[in-house]
Amino acid sequence: MISDKIRDILNEQINKEFYSAYLYLSMSAYFAQIGLYGFSRWTKIQSKEEIDHGMILFEYVIGRNSQIQLNQIEMPKFEMKNPLSVFEQIYQHERSITSAIDCVAQMSEGDCDLATRNFIDWYLEEQIEEEAMVSKIISKLKAFGEEKSALYLIDNELGQREYKPQAY
Repeated sequence: MISDKIRDILNEQINKEFYSAYLYLSMSAYFAQIGLYGFSRWTKIQSKEEIDHGMILFEYVIGRNSQIQLNQIEMPKFEMKNPLSVFEQIYQHERSITSAIDCVAQMSEGDCDLATRNFIDWYLEEQIEEEAMVSKIISKLKAFGEEKSALYLIDNELGQREYKPQAY
């Protein structure tokens, strides 16, 4: 069984993962509305992965004989200026998720809950990958994104992404 403090922060993280899914889904709709279907596909797949992340945490909390408390998911907030601004917001969002996971790691270590501390390492590694992937997209958009033909190519590239269910 995990402590109440660890249970609470894990429940908060579950909410953050589901909020992330909701955020990416709203971005997917935005991209579809402006005709960038590859960007839309990329963010829709990202949404599915965030649901997977939330469910992995969900199953972990249940598996540790603790309680799940699902809270209300906030309405996503982001500015819909252009693909670059959206991906810059994605990067900032992912950094905030990394910071939240760092807090889970630190708290579980301080609480001498080494099982949770070990479990959360998967999320730390996942966040490194997420930030790097988004950073590469931002670099491409900064270098080429103003040109419509380049944006078309980036859209095609992002549209090639395949969904791979996330598992711990």
